[in-house]
Amino acid sequence: MEKLNESQTVLTELIFVAFLHLQELQVLLFLVFLLIYLLTIIGNIVIILLIKLSPSLHTPMYFFLVNLSFLEMCYTTSVAQQMLVHLLVEHKSISIMGCASQMYVFTILGHTECCLLATMAYVGICHPLQYTLIMSSKVCICLDAASWVTGFLVEAAQTTWIFTFPFCGPQQIHHFFCDILPVAKLACADTSMNEMALFGVSMLFIMGPFLLILVSYVCIISTILMMPSAESHHKAFSTCSTHLMVVTLFFGTALFTYLQSRSSYSPDTNKMISLRYTVVTPMLNPVIYTLRNKEVKGALKKTLARNFCPWPR
Repeated sequence: MEKLNESQTVLTELIFVAFLHLQELQVLLFLVFLLIYLLTIIGNIVIILLIKLSPSLHTPMYFFLVNLSFLEMCYTTSVAQQMLVHLLVEHKSISIMGCASQMYVFTILGHTECCLLATMAYVGICHPLQYTLIMSSKVCICLDAASWVTGFLVEAAQTTWIFTFPFCGPQQIHHFFCDILPVAKLACADTSMNEMALFGVSMLFIMGPFLLILVSYVCIISTILMMPSAESHHKAFSTCSTHLMVVTLFFGTALFTYLQSRSSYSPDTNKMISLRYTVVTPMLNPVIYTLRNKEVKGALKKTLARNFCPWPR
């Protein structure tokens, strides 16, 4: 710690106390979260490899799905690895610089995912059944790059702003990673402008994409209902429901976390919600995209048959 003045001390490290009251269960929690993390990594790697190895899945939707899977792996890794270590060690600390680094990575990836999920629904607003015609390779790459650039510029600026404040206590952070709201509460300065900026960014880049996706689904569903075949209805609704499930899981928890007021902020509630969108949801996405998607399941069967049962029948 460094002295700020006679009555304040600038913190150089923070202590996580999220699971301190569960001391006797920390080994069990470590095993549970480790299993979830490994399933997340393995599941998303399987999706990426499957799409790369299956020519039938070389379409715009699956191009974005590869990017989403990569994002999910990095996103959950930025939080889960440190959390797992802290469940096994007695001194659960992180330097201010380490905290800033984690927040940069986590917020940039989370923001990029919001933009990417919105991008996956964008064309559906205007031409929901002409997705592959409109989304050329060049357009896909440009939209993907735009999601990454937007996430980097917005969240790098916001995180940098937060860490311009001095942190003078308390040293304990009631969370399991360096999220924006818990860290901002430790600053010994007026962070009201920063909180207003966070609310604005959340409205624009979380609520905005969420509303965009909802509008796209209204257009898609109205178009589906005009299709003559019941089989076409079922196939289209199956594909849409997959994306809608992912969107609901991700945006629902993010909206609850970042649009709440400071007065209604609860560390315990925030920890539980954060666990859902940083650890649990990334594990569910591969399951949703495989078990709920006939094209992916068909490609998986063909890939397994081609690589493990190559003899003619």
